[in-house]
Amino acid sequence: MPIKWSALKVNEAMDMVEEFVNQAVEPLEQAKIVVNEARNIATLPQYLDQRLVRLIIDIERIDYIRTSINAVRRDLPDGAVEAERKSESYGRQPALVS
Repeated sequence: MPIKWSALKVNEAMDMVEEFVNQAVEPLEQAKIVVNEARNIATLPQYLDQRLVRLIIDIERIDYIRTSINAVRRDLPDGAVEAERKSESYGRQPALVS
């Protein structure tokens, strides 16, 4: 039974999300460097160091986003994206109304 939603559009959306995430990687790495430098401030209280460590962990969660993107792609029906691409290469046929 064919699916009624577009696996191709979902896949294309994940491509766009992945591109945005890739654009965010470098600024987040820079932010992580700054946070690590802040951790080296002399006589920094332990409670602030703990907050900074938590911030580093949060920055590193970008890997969770990538994992979620891949999970969406894995959940698409096998062959659905390729089948839609092939079908679209033939052009769209108008729906017949009875």
